[in-house]
Amino acid sequence: MSKHQINPNKLLLSKWTSHSPQQKEKHFIVTELIRDEDDKVIECVLEAVINHQQYRLPWQSLSSKALWQQGWK
Repeated sequence: MSKHQINPNKLLLSKWTSHSPQQKEKHFIVTELIRDEDDKVIECVLEAVINHQQYRLPWQSLSSKALWQQGWK
């Protein structure tokens, strides 16, 4: 499986397209980075553009090209 190369520190406000949209939620913006006590990014908050629903997930899941595409397509 191919993967995106992602710098977790540069994810904030980045745009993503879901390859398997739920409830018409296709386009997302990273609105928050969650860090551990060592200031390492461990999760991110994705907000759906269409309805502002928020999802918290491990940032590494964005590297799956089967699930996500960087930018809005």
